[in-house]
Amino acid sequence: MASPSDELPMIELLVTALDTIADGIYRIELIDPDGNELPEFTPGAHVCVETPRGQVRHYSLCNDPGEQDRYVIAVKREEDGSGGSRSLIDDSQVGDRLKVSAPHNDFELTGNPARYIFIAGGIGITPILSMVHHLQATGGKPFKLYYLTREPSQTAFLEELSAPEYRGKVVIHHDHGDPDNSYDLWPILEQPKGAHIYCCGPRGLMEAVRDMTGHWTPSSVHFEDFGGSQSASTAEDTPFTVRLHKTGEAIPVPAGVSILEALRVNGHHVPYSCESGTCGSCRTRLLEGEAEHRDLVLSEAERQDHIMVCVSRAYSKELVIDLAE
Repeated sequence: MASPSDELPMIELLVTALDTIADGIYRIELIDPDGNELPEFTPGAHVCVETPRGQVRHYSLCNDPGEQDRYVIAVKREEDGSGGSRSLIDDSQVGDRLKVSAPHNDFELTGNPARYIFIAGGIGITPILSMVHHLQATGGKPFKLYYLTREPSQTAFLEELSAPEYRGKVVIHHDHGDPDNSYDLWPILEQPKGAHIYCCGPRGLMEAVRDMTGHWTPSSVHFEDFGGSQSASTAEDTPFTVRLHKTGEAIPVPAGVSILEALRVNGHHVPYSCESGTCGSCRTRLLEGEAEHRDLVLSEAERQDHIMVCVSRAYSKELVIDLAE
């Protein structure tokens, strides 16, 4: 199985808006050039977008899923990134056409909770905004959004989420770059009370939420890693070897290369989607070796004999895994 960008057909959509909505954050609106309805999407879904320079990037849809005439994404221009966001912002303009996949969702509203708790950090607001729009439009289950950013000027959709209709439903907090001014989430997460949590943002925020929800039912806590950041930088990576149990084949995994990438280069196909350790698609059996787990999916018990190959690495010189090929 390949990623959504490999298996979903791309269609050309027309850029009808490209607006600055916060420092370094841009809102892009896309429609069908012939005015046709777009493929339906559910809250939390993303699309793959091919930039003018040919890179393919995932962006969450942030408009109301009830709108079938347009897709809206928000893109943070990353100066130090690999160039995808810069190409999309710098090389696109209203009237251009971009190749976009059908929507895919690894971050769905699931189950039947008593209420929803949404925790968004920075640009991680985008998939959660779609959920908020959906619940607000349909009169669904009660929700509370905690939106955490550094400065008001860096807060996408600030005016929209400050509107009267969200009073009592949205808390917006700015820490102004001071860790001592971070929002205290523990009173919110101390007692589950039948809620489901959806958290999207920087890895540090999601790890903090995971640490504070160890007493929650695992199926009630959901993460999406916006941008695919990892808990350790690639500068800290060390090379190791992955050995396939069934064939004995030894595959080197260099520093800065994921197990998933190394497997694919050597002709082995593993299901994957998010490539950030948050969706669970690439869960693989671990038979021998000590893994360095960097995911936000596996429980401590599951980490004894499984690994998420898109982000995790090895403390030992070799891992033995069992691919379901």
